[in-house]
Amino acid sequence: MPAYSLGRIINPSKAPVRSGDGDGGCLPPPPSTKISHAMDGQSRKHRILMVSDFFFPNFGGVESHIYYLSQCLLKLGHKVVVMTHAYGKRSGVRYVTGGLKVYYVPWRPFLMQNTLPTLFMTFPIIRTILIRERISVVHGHQAFSTLCHEALMHARTMGYKVVFTDHSLYGFADVGSIHMNKVLQFTLADIDQAICVSHTSKENTVLRSGISPDKVFMVPNAVDTAMFTPSSNRLSCDEIIIIVISRLVYRKGADLLVEVIPEVCRLFPKVRFIVGGDGPKRVRLEEMREKFSLQDRVEMLGAVPHAQVRSVLISGHIFLNSSLTEAFCIAILEAASCGLLTVSTRVGGVPEVLPDDMIVLAEPDPEDMVRAVRQAIDILPGIDPQIMHRRMKKLYSWDDVAKRTEIVYDRAMQSSNTNLLDRLPRYLTCGAWAGKLFCLVMIINYLVWCLLEFLQPAEGIEEVPDIGPLHIHSDSVDDQCEAQRN
Repeated sequence: MPAYSLGRIINPSKAPVRSGDGDGGCLPPPPSTKISHAMDGQSRKHRILMVSDFFFPNFGGVESHIYYLSQCLLKLGHKVVVMTHAYGKRSGVRYVTGGLKVYYVPWRPFLMQNTLPTLFMTFPIIRTILIRERISVVHGHQAFSTLCHEALMHARTMGYKVVFTDHSLYGFADVGSIHMNKVLQFTLADIDQAICVSHTSKENTVLRSGISPDKVFMVPNAVDTAMFTPSSNRLSCDEIIIIVISRLVYRKGADLLVEVIPEVCRLFPKVRFIVGGDGPKRVRLEEMREKFSLQDRVEMLGAVPHAQVRSVLISGHIFLNSSLTEAFCIAILEAASCGLLTVSTRVGGVPEVLPDDMIVLAEPDPEDMVRAVRQAIDILPGIDPQIMHRRMKKLYSWDDVAKRTEIVYDRAMQSSNTNLLDRLPRYLTCGAWAGKLFCLVMIINYLVWCLLEFLQPAEGIEEVPDIGPLHIHSDSVDDQCEAQRN
């Protein structure tokens, strides 16, 4: 079923739901785990901690997903807190639009905006945030995020419910993918629920991690159609402008652009390119432009701030995506919402994103990409940007994504609690040697938790009062149960 059919909730197929309070660990479980399931008829209000190394002021698909999802969950009455690492001088606690609280913990990025893996060093601050904010669900994002993996590990040790969203596709053969897949297998061995952004991404995650498909939901990304609107004046087709906005790296197909752009310019004299984005492959594009003397037909914008993406998109007719791997491309949604016809490589979850009459797909091959561009130019006169925008408003909505994610949280809260001895066998299935190593890590992590409880008992950590108009009526399940008992 295509991802754009948002009217139907895609749930794990007939997965058995178990409820009830397990026997917990040797230490008392946190308040968020003592949940009465007698309130199934009422709407539960969750207290969610979003964790990832990728968040604003950095820009990207994961950052946008966390931000928009958090805003919509706040509108639904849930409490949402974001935890990420410090960005430059941005450290400590900040509040952003809608009362969204963000913890910029004092860890500096080590590689590609990821913090240095420490395993246990982040436990004290994560534990403090969980207790202070009275969190009930910890939601980690992106398999490449070190902070996400460590937060999920610590949360499971403390007995919290955990959910993981995978935003990317990974291979199976190269050294980096093998390492990442083993880390993902460790994290998802003891997960309550997982989310993938496309059916292809779900299949990839299940194969890489060994998680049961019954635990994996498919919830696509969305686009802010109020922000990405087409131009009020329709552009003339006397000169066709093709827009490229992407990180100029190998994975995004920058090398493919180096071969496609000169050939398209040779075949279609009235075509001009605008390339936005930066990265290590920008040098190759600059060299291509010099080699073929295309300075007047290929405009290089460099890095484009997210607030200016729409102004770039509405200046063109066609959006060109040359990614070599993609779980779900939000940039395609933004372009379609602005009324652009999309030409994209047929990779990953891209074929699930748009209906066939709104996108032209091609194999990641220069000749086939040129053919797709030719086809897009031929059908361009029949494209109405305003009609395309109205269709996108019906197909994709962050409010719908939030409601579907809410169902995942409800399912996670219904999963049974287990103690450490019951959880350890799950890690033994991760490999002959890796399984034993993972068990050792979890045992040490449990002992660290016991030490932290001894040095600083949970009762001695002050809970943060909820502030802001969006949180006044958003009591969690714990608060509602406490009110009933009183």
